[in-house]
Amino acid sequence: MCRVTAALVCYLKAMNKPLALALALCAGPALADGPTIEAVTAARAGMGWRFDVTLKHPDTGWEHYANGWEVTDAAGNQIAFRELMHPHVEEQPFTRSLQNVMLADGVKSVFIRSRCSEAGWSETAYEVTLPLQ
Repeated sequence: MCRVTAALVCYLKAMNKPLALALALCAGPALADGPTIEAVTAARAGMGWRFDVTLKHPDTGWEHYANGWEVTDAAGNQIAFRELMHPHVEEQPFTRSLQNVMLADGVKSVFIRSRCSEAGWSETAYEVTLPLQ
């Protein structure tokens, strides 16, 4: 049963609420909150780029935490990945950096997408317009 307790099912049957019972049995699992990208800065660093990404996420511990972010191109191809090695329960929002990201000449923007240990990759990406240098 989809996150419905046996007691609730018995109650809905007893109250003759077939529609409520059907909806309760068919409801999908609750989705975990994904990390929110609060801010991103990009700057040239040597031959590559440095990205500073600020995330906010309701980390609860090792079972549920923001565990990474990626830099992608417009087609969604991963260019670089920053793994987050531990929960940040007491540090919200938090900023982590990634250096030496190599981008092709002429790239004007990239996208940052966050990942959560429960929900996986965020469906939305944060567009970053690269500064002219």
